[in-house]
Amino acid sequence: MTFEDFNLDPDLLEGLFYMGFNQPTPIQEQAIPLIMSHKDLVACAQTGTGKTAAFILPLLHKIINSPKRHLNTLVLVPTRELVMQIDQQLEGFSYYAPVSVMPVYGGGDGATWEQQKKALKEGVDMIIATPGRLLAQMASQDINLQEVEHLVLDEADRMLDMGFYNDIMSIINRLPKKRQTLLFSATMPPKIRSLTNKILNQPEEVNVAISKPAEGVQQQAYMVYDDQKENLIKQILKSDDYQSVLIFASTKKIVNNLSRALKRMNLMVEGFHSDLEQPEREELMRKFKNRMLRVLIGTDILSRGIDVEGISLVINYDSPGDPEDYIHRIGRTARADTEGVAITLINEKDQRKFYQIENMMGKEVPKLALPEGLGKGPEYNPVRKNSSKGKRKPWNKKKKFHKRSNFKKDENK
Repeated sequence: MTFEDFNLDPDLLEGLFYMGFNQPTPIQEQAIPLIMSHKDLVACAQTGTGKTAAFILPLLHKIINSPKRHLNTLVLVPTRELVMQIDQQLEGFSYYAPVSVMPVYGGGDGATWEQQKKALKEGVDMIIATPGRLLAQMASQDINLQEVEHLVLDEADRMLDMGFYNDIMSIINRLPKKRQTLLFSATMPPKIRSLTNKILNQPEEVNVAISKPAEGVQQQAYMVYDDQKENLIKQILKSDDYQSVLIFASTKKIVNNLSRALKRMNLMVEGFHSDLEQPEREELMRKFKNRMLRVLIGTDILSRGIDVEGISLVINYDSPGDPEDYIHRIGRTARADTEGVAITLINEKDQRKFYQIENMMGKEVPKLALPEGLGKGPEYNPVRKNSSKGKRKPWNKKKKFHKRSNFKKDENK
């Protein structure tokens, strides 16, 4: 099966083609036809199964082909990080499609609040939001939700664990009764079953397990402080063992800084990020495929958008935000039954993220000792609450502890 079999809009298929999407994952195969046929859906699917594309693609198709443009789709998620991840994927999927999307989450400054407020007032096709922040915007202005046709609850079990039930129901009570509702959850405890009975109409059900990395990927990790990362990468790249290297970084700033640092070593390296025009991206990919570049550094726009055989090493400059990103990243090596190496650099603040990735895969990734001369890195203790922000702790400063009175407020930080 290919994505063309779903009869998606040509603009979406073009975006999928340039992002390197070829075959749908199991959850996409099962969920997309149901969503396209206007069925309510309950999907038990962990992060890492491709669930975001499973609901985003058919909903984008519906928005593009809607005779009237209005606030069509509302996606509720538990955290600002997930809002941003979905928004980034939407940017790629809808690159060739005229769809307006507004991420609504806390933690920004006054300008972010005003930007969200203005967009909601003027109108958008889709909102991706944390429940608390959306309710705050709704309290500050009149937001018309009466024409919403599609509601998505992503990571529903986590939203309930964080205490969002009342907020979710408050938002749902302002939506039209006649709508399509899609609920995605990693687990199906009784409270989720109870919620589905209240808000869904004769839903179809889909169950999919998490995808696994290819057997040929040799996974490794280093425990590092942030100021050790660049020197560690330089040490790794001194070896001639890796002739084609892909490095993933979380921000364009890191991409540019690391690219400059490696060029000073006379390495054939370039940075790849969303600011580049399409011809520039295509030229970089051509050079990388033809081994005119040894190292390509990019943000997560590369995790799906690259299909190059023979990549011998993938480096995660920092731990990805969720297992799905991790699996997509390291899946760029060891393709077509070959072998490859995937190395992740983990600072203290990313330990819990990586621990969750290991739990999802059901496998512990070996932690290697740092090369001589780099000093000692932090210990791997993911169950401990870390407050170091990935930096070395000065010995002459006292530790400060902040008690959180309400976990739900984390979304506004």
